Amino acid sequence: MGVKKFKPGKSLRLIAEERAARKFPNTEVLNSYWVGEDGRHKWFEIILVDVSHPVIKADKDIGWITQKQHKRRAFRSLTSAGKNVRGLHKRGHGAEKARPSRTFGHKGVHQ
Repeated sequence: MGVKKFKPGKSLRLIAEERAARKFPNTEVLNSYWVGEDGRHKWFEIILVDVSHPVIKADKDIGWITQKQHKRRAFRSLTSAGKNVRGLHKRGHGAEKARPSRTFGHKGVHQ
């Protein structure tokens, strides 16, 4: 009969960010937002940043993304969609049990 009430571990927005990051390996995912949907598909706009561009490196607002520790942000669930899936948007009293969140990487690798 099939499995009832099975929910995927990742949101469609996070999957879209990972697909965009795979397709354009020379860029980093900054964020994404919902654009539209119909009965079958959902569309998200993914904001990608070229980390090797000199203007991006020199910009004081977005230049942080060119540093080494911000590589492959979408795959480590460090974008807004990833943090939402991991339950990390909660802060303050009552959020103690949300951390550490679930991991999506390889077995034994904590993110």
